[in-house]
Amino acid sequence: MAISDWHKNDRPREKLLAFGSGQLSDAELLAILLRVGVKGKSAVELAQDLLDHFGCLHQLLKASEADFCQAKGLGQAKFVQFQAVLEISKRHFESGLKNRDAFTSPELVARFVESELGHQNREKFALLLLNQQHQLIAFKVLFEGTLNQSQVHLREVVKSVLDHHAAAVILAHNHPSGDPTPSQADIDITFRIKQALEFIEARVLDHIIIGDAGRWHSLAQHHQMP
Repeated sequence: MAISDWHKNDRPREKLLAFGSGQLSDAELLAILLRVGVKGKSAVELAQDLLDHFGCLHQLLKASEADFCQAKGLGQAKFVQFQAVLEISKRHFESGLKNRDAFTSPELVARFVESELGHQNREKFALLLLNQQHQLIAFKVLFEGTLNQSQVHLREVVKSVLDHHAAAVILAHNHPSGDPTPSQADIDITFRIKQALEFIEARVLDHIIIGDAGRWHSLAQHHQMP
């Protein structure tokens, strides 16, 4: 049955307008972007097939162009469209952090960091550089690879803070394994950076770790800041 034959409250577009985007499933949201299905399948059925194929929405959105375009019903035009949606989302969160106190909203920070790092297959360590009002000045990826004391160079962290005249920072990195639980190395590095920045009177407000499927961990929220 075509979506046009469904009850209006079951059609993704009408359902979004009537009840809000939060009431739609991943497949229904994806169907709105797909717009049309394929022969024998509605856009919602195609969307569910794609989610089953890739495993989840997160894996679909971080797929390479080659893997994305090989899936039935997708292609380069859709890949470009989805990448544009991701960039719009990232810029939306970035704009919010530049116009409000980032530290009072760890969820907003986590969503922004997820838009920047959540699709990465390798671990990356970044700084959110903040002004006196704890608003975002810049987001800077400093290191790539497994986070450990030899990988994180304190001089680069200090240099970034000084170059941007930042008054405070929020540390962030992703766990490609999907589990955002901090390791002892994560906590140790937070302590070392906090100590280094104290000499230039800059504060470390939090360390956000991004997992998969919207999971994240705030050391500050869990009282794990050293």
